[in-house]
Amino acid sequence: MNSKVELLTPVDPSVRGIAEYARRVEEAGWDGVSVYDSQNITSDTYVSMTLATMATERIEVCSDVTNPLTRHPAVTAGAVASLQQLSGGRVVLGIGRGDSALAHVGHAPVYTSFFENYLKALQAYLSGGSVAFDDLTFGHGMAPHVDTLKLAEAPVDSRLTWLNPGDKKVPVAVAASGPRVIEAAARQADIVMFALGADINRLKWGLEEARKARSDAGLDPDGIRYGAYVNVVCHPEVQVAREIVYFLDGFMRFSIMHGKMSGPMSRDDHDVLSKIQTSYNVSEHSIIGSLPADFVDRFAIVGAPDVCIGRLQQIVDLGIDRIAVFGPSVDEVEGEKKLAADLMVKEVLPAFSG
Repeated sequence: MNSKVELLTPVDPSVRGIAEYARRVEEAGWDGVSVYDSQNITSDTYVSMTLATMATERIEVCSDVTNPLTRHPAVTAGAVASLQQLSGGRVVLGIGRGDSALAHVGHAPVYTSFFENYLKALQAYLSGGSVAFDDLTFGHGMAPHVDTLKLAEAPVDSRLTWLNPGDKKVPVAVAASGPRVIEAAARQADIVMFALGADINRLKWGLEEARKARSDAGLDPDGIRYGAYVNVVCHPEVQVAREIVYFLDGFMRFSIMHGKMSGPMSRDDHDVLSKIQTSYNVSEHSIIGSLPADFVDRFAIVGAPDVCIGRLQQIVDLGIDRIAVFGPSVDEVEGEKKLAADLMVKEVLPAFSG
């Protein structure tokens, strides 16, 4: 292969098992491990990321993804900056508008305008800058202003005073699928992570939206990185591969979450997305029933190693250099999933290394 791409594998955070899992991910040749954040259904993300960081030496450790509602931006920035120091610069903050983490506290994803303001504050903290108190509307109304205490001296703005100037800044990777979030991510993120499936036309559309947003804001379209979440199952029997695909419905749901379809899509695909929207179980991250084979074939990558390598290369050739791969991974112990996981490690990863 002619292009280098970072390939990450996801994991449910578990304080009992993540250290060993992360070690196995590193030994298998993956570039990183991404850790879910959904406080009601998984262990704490930052505890798990700490364990993964301490158990490894090379791989990236990423939150995939946290959200703007359950933690103040100063708290999020402080957590990942601490991990950045601990890891020697191997941490990435993955963040989106929120999904299951918010559903379990009674909320839908946050408004895009709120999300962009959160990202601005987050980037200021992580860059060693300050955030004006008037810009910190997160949790507004829960407590009076510090001035009411009439202290002899009090902070006049908000910043992480303990950051070391020489520390590598934590990159912020924003999960995006709709045009408004793609635009906000393009303006504020270090990495835009497209949750659009593996369809080349949809990824091209996402890249065009992001690049235009940066140009319109007076920013260099090539001044940030672009990545994608892709469902991949490497298996010699394509039908078996289709059956093993995990979380494709979850990612594709983001393209029609509020009933409006984003990006290029056929009428048949719209019908499938509508079914996903109305039958989705957020607690299980899946729908009732299966997805059509042709839909899976286009929006996931399924098949033998050469098929997977070829389709991943097409994505890389678009200008995408970071892919979070959802599929069987190093914790599989038997059966078809184990075969798929082994083929991914032995055949696909080497094609994109070095």
